[in-house]
Order: sequence, then structure tokens, then C-alpha cells
Amino acid sequence: MTATGGRPTTAEDESGNDTVAAVVRQWQTVYPDLDTGPVEIIGRVNRCAALLQQAEDAPLRRAALSRPEFDLLGALRRTGHELTPGELARETFSSGAAVTKRLKALTERDLVDRRGDTRDRRVAHVRLTDAGRDLVDDVLPEQLAYETSVLSGIDPAQQEELAGLLAGLLSRLEGRLGAPRP
Repeated sequence: MTATGGRPTTAEDESGNDTVAAVVRQWQTVYPDLDTGPVEIIGRVNRCAALLQQAEDAPLRRAALSRPEFDLLGALRRTGHELTPGELARETFSSGAAVTKRLKALTERDLVDRRGDTRDRRVAHVRLTDAGRDLVDDVLPEQLAYETSVLSGIDPAQQEELAGLLAGLLSRLEGRLGAPRP
């Protein structure tokens, strides 16, 4: 079976029960000749992202961490060395002001340590404390298990296909927007 424009559909697509399907139907009523295909993809990506963010990942919530705070800790853990706040902003796709605010909270919780640069007083270096490293090491497996459960309703082959499709979209967007690639 195919949807408008010859795109293959699944049973979930045909049911039209998600909120984006309702939005698309509304736009098609107002503009019957307008191709709403992009809304079907971008709208669903945005909606999924919003719902995932609202879920406040259970393992992170138990550790009293927000997703952006965990992303900062994770960046320090996975790179394995000190980073400047600017480098952390690039690693986590955050603004400098947001990183500064998060680092302040994480420093107060003794999860990160900041030290000044010996050559340039304007530069700070951030590293995980032992408590920060232990927290990441404890939470990461639990967080990955939680994310696995979120995706459990999708066949592994479809998960792989979806990951590839999203990687292609992300690569195109990063190239178009000039975002740095790790």
C-alpha cells in the first residue's frame, strides 16, 4: 500500500491516529492541492522529540539530572578529558549561557570541577569529579535500557533503517546549517 505521492505506508500510518495525521488532514482541508508530505516527516520528528523531552527520562529523574545536564556530564565522560565551556557548548549543541548555568549547578553538586587556565585567565577547564564519573557510569546503562524500552515496539530492522534515515537527514541539516561535525 502507498500513501500520497507513492510513499510506502505501514498499518500505523493508515490508522491516522497520531496528532500529526490530524494536523495534516486539517491542512489538506484548507489547502487540498498543497503537498503536506514534509509535515508528515518533520512534524513527527518534532513531536517525537517533544514527547521524549517531556518524559523526563526516568533514570535521569531518579539521579536528579535534567537531560541537558546529563549531556554535559556525558560529553566529559566520553571524551575522557577536560573541556572548556565553549567546547562543551559545541559538544552538546547548547548556548554558552545555558552551559554556564548548568555547570554552576553541577559544580554545586560536586559533579564537575572547574579550574582556570594558567596562561589565559578568561579560559576555564571543566572535568568530571569522581562523583560525576561514578554518576555517569551508574546512570548510563540504566538510561540506555530505558531508551531501549521506548523503542521496543519497533522491529530491530526498522530501528536500524530509521537510524540510517535520521542520520542522513541530520547530516544534510548539519551540512546546510554549518553545524560542526564531531
